[in-house]
Amino acid sequence: MGQAEFSDAIADFALTARPSAAALAMMRLSLMDWAACGIAGRDEPVAGMLRGLATEDGGTPEASVIGGPVRLPARAAAWVNGATSHALDYDDTHFAHIGHPSVAVIPAALAVAQGTGATGAALLEAALLGAEASIRIGVWLGRDHYQAGFHQTATAGAFGATVAAARLLGCDASQMRHALGLVSTRASGLKSQFGTMGKPLNAGIAAANGVEAALLAARGFVSNPSALDGEQGFGPTHHGMADAAALNDLGRAWMFETVSHKFHACCHGTHAAIEALRALDLSPEDVAAVTIVTHPRWLRVCNIAAPRTGLEAKFSYRLTAAMALAGWDTGALSSFSQAACVDPALVALRDKVDVQTDAEMPETAARVVVTRGDGGTRRGAHDLDAPMTLERRAEKLRAKAESLLGAPGAAALWAVTAAGEGPDLPGLAAALEG
Repeated sequence: MGQAEFSDAIADFALTARPSAAALAMMRLSLMDWAACGIAGRDEPVAGMLRGLATEDGGTPEASVIGGPVRLPARAAAWVNGATSHALDYDDTHFAHIGHPSVAVIPAALAVAQGTGATGAALLEAALLGAEASIRIGVWLGRDHYQAGFHQTATAGAFGATVAAARLLGCDASQMRHALGLVSTRASGLKSQFGTMGKPLNAGIAAANGVEAALLAARGFVSNPSALDGEQGFGPTHHGMADAAALNDLGRAWMFETVSHKFHACCHGTHAAIEALRALDLSPEDVAAVTIVTHPRWLRVCNIAAPRTGLEAKFSYRLTAAMALAGWDTGALSSFSQAACVDPALVALRDKVDVQTDAEMPETAARVVVTRGDGGTRRGAHDLDAPMTLERRAEKLRAKAESLLGAPGAAALWAVTAAGEGPDLPGLAAALEG
């Protein structure tokens, strides 16, 4: 591809694409799921610290902050809401690039939509365009970028947040290209923060950077419009592979339609193994040894062998496997605690688990082998990319929201996100602030 060809394609997509009905329906579900995760995470320490710091800074009260009590300027609100909605690590993931699109993009879109008085339909469309752009850019950056230690939620996500914000601001072609060029020098985030408060902060940084770049470009701020893919641009300097396949059917096929939602309150990399073990329906007393086979890429993400905290537990194949075998509710936030890490029965099961790798496996899949006390074996497998109808997904997400917010809270949130052609923004704001 020639210099800036990729940047130009993304900018053109951001300005002209018309989403499919299926992609918009999926974004509507992700918006509800994002809001549920954010509201449930509002009392997490990282959320309180950022909310307090941003409130101290003050400014024009433009946009909602999850947990309130005041509104903040769009950039600050996006910063707080991005981190808050990722604080529980319970939000959606796209495995094409291994990133969490909604926590970077929706906070930016919501903040700018509120600041500009946009409609719910405009918010939904802009969020989808931003999420799709983040996935495409993540695919373009490639696995070398991720393996080098960059957090795609934060890096690719910053570009998606920029697309969503610039679209809502009504940026023209030149401003869109300058916004993408400007965020190229701001996008950042490292996987070394996994298991700490720094991981959700990465999402907040991405959302805030997107709002900042779009607001500046809308005011006439000039950058290098080829700073994403040009010489010494973000891709070339951040282990990007410049994969032209990332543009295949751009604007016609929507990768966001295959986003994966979480139904266990832990790292998405552990979910296939949990599902495979649960399906075996074994009692803990029958288990002599467990082997989990996964893609080697996950070993640097969610293979903490002996977690010590609830947060570390979310990134542990061995402990989450023990929970699945012991019948713990891995969809409940309360299951992931320091107490779980030292529970004698769980620790005994954990120490029977061996994690192995197979580079030929999809990153969305896992195989399990359980050796029983009588010497017999049970085998299972699961792939998170297995088809699921939109109706079944909605049912599971509503059940998840009920577990997080209670039945009345989940019903109220469903009502405001499923309303009309787009969400009821005043109703959504009230739910988030309350």
